[in-house]
Amino acid sequence: MALHDPLIGALLDNRYRVEQRIATGGMSTVYRGTDTRLDRVVALKVMHPSLAGDEGFTARFIREAKAVARLSHPNVVNVFDQGADGGNVFLAMEYVPGRTLRDLLRDHGALSVRAALDVMEPVLAALGAAHRAGLVHRDVKPENVLITEDGLVKVADFGLVRVLGSADGAPTSTTTATGGTVMGTVSYLAPEQILPDAPTDQRVDVYAAGILLYEMLTGRRPHTGDNPVQVMYKHLHEDVPAPSLIAPAVGPELDAIVAGACARAADARPHDAVELLAALQRLRRTLAPQELDAEPPASTRPSPTYPTGEPTSVLRPPRAADAPPPERTSVLDVPPELMDQLLTEPRPYDEPTPARERRPGLLSRLPRRPLVWAAALTALVLAIGGATYGLSQGLYGSVPGVLGKDRAETQRILDKEGLHGRFVEAFSESVPSGQVISTDPGVGARTRRSDTITVTVSKGPKRIAVPDLVGKSAADAAAALAGASLTKGAVTETYNDAVPEGSVISSSPAAGQLLQENAAVSLVVSKGMVSVPDVSGMTKDEAQKALQSAGFTMQTSGWDVFGAVKASGQSPAAGERRPQRSTVTVRFSLF
Repeated sequence: MALHDPLIGALLDNRYRVEQRIATGGMSTVYRGTDTRLDRVVALKVMHPSLAGDEGFTARFIREAKAVARLSHPNVVNVFDQGADGGNVFLAMEYVPGRTLRDLLRDHGALSVRAALDVMEPVLAALGAAHRAGLVHRDVKPENVLITEDGLVKVADFGLVRVLGSADGAPTSTTTATGGTVMGTVSYLAPEQILPDAPTDQRVDVYAAGILLYEMLTGRRPHTGDNPVQVMYKHLHEDVPAPSLIAPAVGPELDAIVAGACARAADARPHDAVELLAALQRLRRTLAPQELDAEPPASTRPSPTYPTGEPTSVLRPPRAADAPPPERTSVLDVPPELMDQLLTEPRPYDEPTPARERRPGLLSRLPRRPLVWAAALTALVLAIGGATYGLSQGLYGSVPGVLGKDRAETQRILDKEGLHGRFVEAFSESVPSGQVISTDPGVGARTRRSDTITVTVSKGPKRIAVPDLVGKSAADAAAALAGASLTKGAVTETYNDAVPEGSVISSSPAAGQLLQENAAVSLVVSKGMVSVPDVSGMTKDEAQKALQSAGFTMQTSGWDVFGAVKASGQSPAAGERRPQRSTVTVRFSLF
């Protein structure tokens, strides 16, 4: 008999009524509940009591609420509130009716390229918004990708979120200094999340997204093992194989994108989810419909029968015999000696895990006839849901994936979906001119067909012409650069008899050249004319050297006996300013 959950029926913080358990993870349990003040359905994420007393986990839990609350994106599950009630630390979040990507993979096995991209693009859009806000998810996996009843994809569970560059005590890596603790879901860990003291950034999410894409294309995870250590070893020492080895319909370009996202060296991966999203969108535009919709390999489709020995909930569809089971976020204690072996041994060492004795589940103790009733009930629920969905289709639609498409193609897609678009333009350093940068609402968002979707189209990189600065004073030149959204770079001074002292002789780059906004422009500024040196009392050789060093030509008068006379006068006089290369007449005498 199942144990009663003591939180069911409880009222957290005198506001949130706990009604039904939805899912249990490695660090928390999620319930469906009601906000009694606003009378709305919410998801309540409650930290496990065993972790609530740990200040580090509690701080991370609260940090998730603050971090995700900063994000406003249609593909991110909203966080409404955070609180504590006795020993229960919880988050109140947006309730997303539907199912997870894990459910989709369990039901269908491998997906077509089009279906995989339709899920992957909004996932990367959500992660990209987090990355641009300075946040790293660090636990991307199918269980944390939610698909609503009307097809909207949302990323959930930022429980291991890290704020880049934070000084609030957020961990800078997923391991302790001596390999003590590895946090995350083992099948989706980037190598740097396993290595002791290795820094992590947004590229760990790119790695996990690559694993996710591989799994959608093939119906299986790339790295498996009998225990977590074996899987971690493969992340460190083995490349992710090409999806086309299992799914021949996957082309070499998509193989290359998966390989790049799953590169073991972080520097070899795309910089962030935005860059990976752009690569997938560029690829999608080159694929023919038959390539996008090619049937995935039959071996990864769900089995028509229930898997042997797998406990199955009455109202849930059967899981494919070869589909991977859900995997929880874990906190693994790895002894230093085992971590050393993990990093150096050619094969990971671990004692074989004994098979646990499986107790008969509730289903095995029920007569077979209730299954018939359960199937009928499931059909009835699906029929009602389908009818409701059909009625709403006339009023609502989803924003299609138009990122990276040109204006004409975007307009055709919107027209086909019965949606209205308003086009605006903006500069972009990463999106080519004429292609769509973003939409408002975002891609995948549900919208009324009568509402207008704002589509931002790239004008290409913003480039600024260097203004003509020659002849301007240094101060005026700096002001002109600032007015043109450029900055003053290095300033070099030199004598120049054609340009007044303090005025610009030239700029580098020169006037008219196109630069990025805030680029630096170097200046050469005139020091004007040269002061004539004093050569009185010098011999002829000494005077000539002094004048030549200053840029003048010497002309003599008077006595001209080599070595026997001294300079007794000069014209122009010492200290007068004259252009370089002009002549100075020096008079020599015997006294």
